[in-house]
Amino acid sequence: MSRETISQSISIVHPISLSHGRNAEVWDTTGKRYIDFVGGIGVLNLGHCHPGVVAAIREQATKLTHYAFNAAPHTPYIELMDRLTRFIPVDYAVSGMLTNSGAEAAENALKIVRGATGRTAVIAFDGAFHGRTLATLNLNGKVAPYKQKVGVLPGPVYHLPYPSADNGVSCAEALKAMDRLFSVEIDVNDVACFIIEPVQGEAGFLALDVEFAQALRRLCDEKNILLIADEIQSGFGRTGQRFAFSRLGIEPDLILLGKSIAGGVPLGAVVGRKALMDNLPKGGLGGTYSGNPIACAAALATLDAMTDEHLQAWGSQHEEAIVGRYEAWRSQHLSPYLGRLTGVGAMRGIELTSPDGTPASQQLTQLLSLARDAGLLLMPSGKSRHIIRLLAPLTIEPAVLEEGLDILQACLQQLV
Repeated sequence: MSRETISQSISIVHPISLSHGRNAEVWDTTGKRYIDFVGGIGVLNLGHCHPGVVAAIREQATKLTHYAFNAAPHTPYIELMDRLTRFIPVDYAVSGMLTNSGAEAAENALKIVRGATGRTAVIAFDGAFHGRTLATLNLNGKVAPYKQKVGVLPGPVYHLPYPSADNGVSCAEALKAMDRLFSVEIDVNDVACFIIEPVQGEAGFLALDVEFAQALRRLCDEKNILLIADEIQSGFGRTGQRFAFSRLGIEPDLILLGKSIAGGVPLGAVVGRKALMDNLPKGGLGGTYSGNPIACAAALATLDAMTDEHLQAWGSQHEEAIVGRYEAWRSQHLSPYLGRLTGVGAMRGIELTSPDGTPASQQLTQLLSLARDAGLLLMPSGKSRHIIRLLAPLTIEPAVLEEGLDILQACLQQLV
């Protein structure tokens, strides 16, 4: 099958063609089976073809496949927003809107922030990833490949170091950089919002420093700056909780949702304080496909499965298996390239470093190929593309998870 009609600017991690999948397993067009530790890059927390999601899609497809909500409201959108706002673990009144993707949620959040504050400046963080649309590109804390050759980007946007035990940047260092920013680059009173991932995904599963998160929340309250939490990858149970911001002891003003919100059907959302969500004029928010009935039905089925009991059990299972294996590998000196374990809960990364401490990017490329040949799909991440991003479905069978970790172990031993 020719791929000549597909843009060559799309980067492919695994040069295979998938045919079908079931929970944490996929098969390519040759019939080869793989254990999937990619999960559609964090989209499939409930696995491939979750029975509840599939049933909801089928049923909705016999009733109403599409209607633009801003033309005439439909029941799935209304039901989902009611359920979703009750699913968000905050104490304030929540409202929101549905979008087609996480990037579109981020774009709308920027509009909402501008309307609410009358300011335009945004502060993001090194290593961040918020999307590939024009405005979200400038939020990303990485130039290559996202910002190359596209010219001047919407702004103003400023970046700060992202403090995490996983990257060695301390709370004190980040706060010092913030002080410099406000004394040299921009008046704090001109800042509309901070946008931050509670756990960075693209950067290699770096968990935000709790002390910094709380200091940032205090600053935002003092200076009337809004705080946006990007939970597109870390949300819907990936860390063992509904959302990763809960471990930080803070409440963001706006929350970006996407990826695992609808079991693989394209959907996103921006939700937050009702006064913020209602501040733009009628017609200021919306979209033709945003909140498509089939996507809403899939999301409702997803929420049915994501009880707190399930999320806690799934998170504990993943954490115990991954951390236990990693600690064993370290004690056994499995590979000279085995670096740190990053992240929290079921959102984990394994860093590959050379004996001299530099990123082992070449070895990660080798690992991707070795694992794929052995029947395991992995996803790279990190500034230097040297961190394995583990995103197996939360619903993976324990035996399949162990089988995947066995393959990973064998491949780590083969690195040269």
